[in-house]
Amino acid sequence: MLRVQSPEGTRRVDVDNVTVTRELFEKVLNTFGNIGYSFALYCKRDKSQEIVSSNAKTMASYGLQHGDMIYLSPIAGAVQHGEQDASVLKVKNGVSTASSTTFLPSTSSMHGSKIPIRSNVEEDQVDVILQKMDGTVKRKRDPKNCLHGENSSCIHCLPLEPYDASYLKELNVKHMSFHAYLRKLSSGLDGGKYANLDNISCRIKPGCTGHPPWPKGVCSKCQPKAITLNSQAYRHVDNVVFENPNLVEQFLHYWRVTGRQRIGFLYGRFEIHLDVPLGIKGIVAAIYEPPQESTRDSVRLLLPDNRQSVVDRVAAKLGLQCIGWIFTDLVAEDVSKGTVRHFRNAETHFLSAQECIMAGHFQSLHPNPCRLSSDGYFGSKFVTVCVTGDSQNQVHMEGYQVSNQCQALVRDECLVPTKDAPELAYARQSTAEKYIPDVYYKVLEELGRS
Repeated sequence: MLRVQSPEGTRRVDVDNVTVTRELFEKVLNTFGNIGYSFALYCKRDKSQEIVSSNAKTMASYGLQHGDMIYLSPIAGAVQHGEQDASVLKVKNGVSTASSTTFLPSTSSMHGSKIPIRSNVEEDQVDVILQKMDGTVKRKRDPKNCLHGENSSCIHCLPLEPYDASYLKELNVKHMSFHAYLRKLSSGLDGGKYANLDNISCRIKPGCTGHPPWPKGVCSKCQPKAITLNSQAYRHVDNVVFENPNLVEQFLHYWRVTGRQRIGFLYGRFEIHLDVPLGIKGIVAAIYEPPQESTRDSVRLLLPDNRQSVVDRVAAKLGLQCIGWIFTDLVAEDVSKGTVRHFRNAETHFLSAQECIMAGHFQSLHPNPCRLSSDGYFGSKFVTVCVTGDSQNQVHMEGYQVSNQCQALVRDECLVPTKDAPELAYARQSTAEKYIPDVYYKVLEELGRS
């Protein structure tokens, strides 16, 4: 039993240690009746420990015991969602969204943001922390240009926004972080009120009754938009590090002994990356090598992998999750010196089309939970690490992610690799069974015109 203190008085709610927090919210709502405003629950009176509605967290995870007091507080600027069946659980592309009668704030918790919240999903902890951070880049007083006192500021020492292009260029950061991109969306006069994180779809919308189904008919309402390939301005993960160098050494041991390539899945966690404003880094704690057949220039995964679910459960108990995949593309050059060939560069390719398609496939299997998207997810934090030779012919690792456009094209089966040119992918043509939207790209001329 818990006591709930609210502006309407104090009531009692019957729960136990294994009750999930989603049920707690439902019982509180039923106990207080239609109170007419959105609310949040806290373990402490000063609102320092919020109880999040979840199907995974229980009363015991918050240290709540029989007879404890929790505090109900109204949320300013929040709207009440319509009455729904609290027992319904929707699953979209691996992301669970619970339809319940809980209350959601109408806008993002980011400072000054009015980006509307469109779904009720539990976001990653690192995202929750970054949303509450100020994010601006503090600058010290410039003794040459600043003519004011210590307690004042000017244009030479005012904090910079996390998406400031000049500052990112100084850091040699080509793509801003995802949360810096969200701050940029909310930087206008409207605070991002009309911003919407829509996932790209390359499929015909179902349910159109104005014409026969494809291939006999299609209209502008159900037809997917043509895609123009553009460079993505942001990235979901800014850095990948390994907790222990022995992880990589053990992974490379197979190639050193056999000369054959290898694939592994990275298990770890996401934390704040301090070198990039509002950045995220993936920390790898373990590498799982699934059943596979490999040669000197190819790897084939043996699916289905019956051990994958066991590995995921063990990792979850250790606070880890699958955050990416790693593969080798190494060709020995001088065995006595330990050098390898360098053939991935701007003149050839950094990732082949097949590798980009694999990366897009894995990213679709691990979507990024996001409350600002109506689908409950947007993009992916799943990373790709390639082990190959660098310009000094040494073993080198590079991290990648494909864009949301590539992820959508792969998910909707629009791309296939080419046999004779590994750096090129081929966009399929529409058939009677499947509609494929037009895919365009831009080419820069010598004078820089597109």
